[in-house]
Amino acid sequence: MKITVIGTGYVGLVSGVCFAEVGNTVTCVDKIPAKIETLNSGEVPIYEPGLKEIMLRNVEAGRLSFTTDLSASVPDSDLIIIAVGTPPLPSGEANLEYIEAAAREIALSIQGYTVVAVKSTVPVGTNERVNTIIGSLTDQPYDTASMPEFLREGSAVKDAFNPDRLVIGVETQAAADVLVALHKPLTENLVVTDIRSAEMIKYASNAFLATKISFINEIANICDKVGADVDQVARGMGMDRRIGASFLNAGIGYGGSCFPKDTHALIQIAGNVEYDFKLLKSVVEVNQSQRWAVIDKLLDALGTLKGKKVAVWGLAFKPDTDDVREAPSLEIVPKLVEFGALPQVFDPVAADNFRREYDHSSITYADNALEAARDADAICLLTEWGEFVNIELAEVEAVMSNPVLIDGRNVYSADRIKTTGFDYHSMGRPALLRDNSIVAK
Repeated sequence: MKITVIGTGYVGLVSGVCFAEVGNTVTCVDKIPAKIETLNSGEVPIYEPGLKEIMLRNVEAGRLSFTTDLSASVPDSDLIIIAVGTPPLPSGEANLEYIEAAAREIALSIQGYTVVAVKSTVPVGTNERVNTIIGSLTDQPYDTASMPEFLREGSAVKDAFNPDRLVIGVETQAAADVLVALHKPLTENLVVTDIRSAEMIKYASNAFLATKISFINEIANICDKVGADVDQVARGMGMDRRIGASFLNAGIGYGGSCFPKDTHALIQIAGNVEYDFKLLKSVVEVNQSQRWAVIDKLLDALGTLKGKKVAVWGLAFKPDTDDVREAPSLEIVPKLVEFGALPQVFDPVAADNFRREYDHSSITYADNALEAARDADAICLLTEWGEFVNIELAEVEAVMSNPVLIDGRNVYSADRIKTTGFDYHSMGRPALLRDNSIVAK
């Protein structure tokens, strides 16, 4: 199958590369020349484990190419996938400017029957807008479809080849046949539905996962006050098949390009039809306030942050990505600066992206985790990179001025902490006392 993918961000690039890997001829299009130049030089503009190797293999095999010229690739395509950004407007609604621009360009170039599938996360009804735009500009035969993505940054390649399900929204059998054939090599777990339901599935899925995260963080906050251990609570909850163990990890809340944007967008979608989504509003509120738990625990431990050196481990919103969009670090580090602290920050891959979003003369960028901790009065772990999880804590303690550790992701066990002299604070777990007064995990 000949495929054109419009947009070379996380979704478009990963999708294009993986569709080429299963035997399709794929052209990835982007309007930003610098991105296409980077890709044509064999480099990947995003950090995603395993992506570069597969990309280079398929470019060499002649199945994958990159261009800025949409009109050159569309006429020969059986399928066009729109994977452009839909950034939030000030109202919280998704900005559909790039979707609509792509639809207009597609309409002016298609020749013969073509399926146009929207993979970007878009409000219910967007595919109908795309259909109207294309239909007003061409008399060529085509179908529109919804093909929402469920890729997780940091494991997007794995998710693309091993999805738990794929959702296809269509209105005609012809479009269904094309998209089912495309996805058959990836999974048998195909959900074929109408277009509006497919659009809604994406938002509903992310909203529910965000709800689980905020719920367990609320439970963690109560555990802090009553002396219970949220990890044990989550373990007991997750064994119930009706609940499940995933997304029950207490911490400092969700971030990234999907959950924050999609929860706000779904609240706005509900508002547009005069429905007050009270539950989801609370989910967003809880997530926002959860980030300040790190600051509160620091103040409890140190009394004041003025002039204190605070090591920050992790700037990306999650490990195995360089993405800092809506990352907790972008709120916590500025708050540290506001309180007069001197942040010493380190992230294996996301430091440059963080610095582009926020920088201050009081911030020191370290080359590794141990350097960030040197002479520090406290450490705040914000991203659970393996480098931080597996570090030798005795070595870290030895280089610090004051061994205070705020574990924002609950990555350290009682067995590890009780052998150190750390004043250790986690999210929703009893203080791990060095006198072995608690049961080791």
